[in-house]
Amino acid sequence: MPRTTAPRRRRASAALVLLAALALPAAPAAALAPGAAEPAPAATAPAEGAARTTWALEPATAEGPDGRVSFRHAVDPGAEVTEHVTLTNFSDHPATFELYAGDGLITADGQFDLPPTGAEAEAAGSWIALGDAAGSIGEPGATQRVEVGAGASATLPFVVRVPADATPGDHPAGVVAALATDTDAGVAMDSRVGARLHLRVTGDLAPALAVQDVDTTYTPSWNPFAPGTLRVEYTVANTGNVRLGATTSASAAGPFGVAGADAEGAAVREVLPGGAAHGSVEVEAWPLVRLGGSVAVTPSVVGDDEVTAALAASEATWSAWAVPWVQVGLVLLVVGVVLAMRQARARREAATRRRIAAAVAAAQGSTA
Repeated sequence: MPRTTAPRRRRASAALVLLAALALPAAPAAALAPGAAEPAPAATAPAEGAARTTWALEPATAEGPDGRVSFRHAVDPGAEVTEHVTLTNFSDHPATFELYAGDGLITADGQFDLPPTGAEAEAAGSWIALGDAAGSIGEPGATQRVEVGAGASATLPFVVRVPADATPGDHPAGVVAALATDTDAGVAMDSRVGARLHLRVTGDLAPALAVQDVDTTYTPSWNPFAPGTLRVEYTVANTGNVRLGATTSASAAGPFGVAGADAEGAAVREVLPGGAAHGSVEVEAWPLVRLGGSVAVTPSVVGDDEVTAALAASEATWSAWAVPWVQVGLVLLVVGVVLAMRQARARREAATRRRIAAAVAAAQGSTA
């Protein structure tokens, strides 16, 4: 799928989004917030006379695109794989692009992403050496500058060289095509698209997730006859060596398990090895002074991945104070009203006794 952009007179970082491992659909030029999943609407129309550029990057063979949605390889340590990527310029004018490799990452909203132009690869991205249109392979980490004619395509090779000491498991990476910009003219738009590389180094796979950094906040209901809300925040950390998804749930109860309740959290789409995802879930809970419960995470296989090792759930317990201030206030109010009514009645009775005593004294005085 193509991507459209146009020069704009300000610096903006355009996040790489891989939907079906291709670029975003054609859209007007727009600055993207870092890690955004969708292009932001164009704030202004392209400058008068500006050339709009539309391009795509997709997996290919030496003959051209082959319909794959991403690169996927299982490689032994010390081995290498040769692949190809096709860059297509759908515009009616020539355009120059910069191709580079990067380490895969997951954004805060759960989308796969690759670093912006100029970021140095430190993990699997540093294993990739890009080639030029003539088929000559460069050095790992080097950027290839490619000019593609109007409506034309260029297919370039690249090589993934896995170090001999590479650890087993998933090593996410990808290849990026960024529109080269004329910084001398004051235009510095970083627009880019990319193709994802699912790279798995063979060996013992150890899928594992852990629940960390559990934090709770209790908010009482203003209705004393309704439960409050317990917000449980947590981190799902991938402590294994393969990417995993997850489903989460949280439970809460008072002392001795009284008034127990549970709730499902949002599913975690993907957590890369060594990475983490933050989540939260809200559970209805009565203010029973001291609450306790747990957060459970159940791992799941992502996409077409194959994981033969057992997937074990992980759990972390928590406890929190939930003082029934509203209910205490209601009790104090009721007690105060009762005491006030009793005092008022006592004053009325005392006044009545005084009037009776005065009347009796007056009657006795008249008879004397």
